[in-house]
Amino acid sequence: MAYPHGLFSWADIASPDPEAAKAFYTGLFGWETADQHFPDGSLMYVTFSKGGKAVAGLGPQPPELTEQGVPPMWNSYVTVNNVDDTIEKWTAAGGSVMMPAMDVMTSGRMAFVVDPEGASVGLWQAGDSVGGEAFHVTGGMSWNELNTRDVDAARDFYGKALGWEFEAFEGSDPVYWLVLVPGKEQGDPLSNDPYNGGMLTIGDTFPPEMPAHWAVYFTVPDVDASVAQVGELGGNVLVEPFDTGAGRIAVAQDPQGGTFLVIQPPAQS
Repeated sequence: MAYPHGLFSWADIASPDPEAAKAFYTGLFGWETADQHFPDGSLMYVTFSKGGKAVAGLGPQPPELTEQGVPPMWNSYVTVNNVDDTIEKWTAAGGSVMMPAMDVMTSGRMAFVVDPEGASVGLWQAGDSVGGEAFHVTGGMSWNELNTRDVDAARDFYGKALGWEFEAFEGSDPVYWLVLVPGKEQGDPLSNDPYNGGMLTIGDTFPPEMPAHWAVYFTVPDVDASVAQVGELGGNVLVEPFDTGAGRIAVAQDPQGGTFLVIQPPAQS
């Protein structure tokens, strides 16, 4: 199984308290866990699964970032045919490199890059691991969304860097841009549509200090019930549930400060 170049294929979070984060997310999404450890016994990485299929990951946050007060953040990863070639296109288009390309044993090759406005994203060249194995399912990643102050510049940049194409979401004001990936089609067994995320303009309703960033959505069967559970598990609800043309959405935060979104798809008629 291979994913097309440009597809969002994985998400993970680096937490200052991985055990507490594991308890929160397994309680909220019903995820199963598989831990990997360093030779000294310390935690290297946690793979979250749903129904035996990998859906997301968790690692420890570097202590120096925790000491600096940097909050944990969900990272979005894009599958690319060749990480090194993509970095060349990325930097030529005006982006920068946060973490140079490196091999992750035999799993694949990765890098972290930053767009011109400061939003970071991971690049993933599959080896033994393609990334996620289930999308648009309960507990699975279902959407990745760029929050940016210059959506036109972002469209131009990502088109050059990743080969993405774009389509305006009908009736949106300001325009919400849907990301399309050549090679990802309606009816794909890992998708329920031909889209690959979206781009949203950071407007006056957002805090002025909010930086440009990629946000991660997870599918739930009942947003209101999930929001109640977030509180019971020690997390916070940043934006109460609201309805959109794509489904019912809420913005939540885990007890360590990692922010994510949950979405309840519209009922099928």
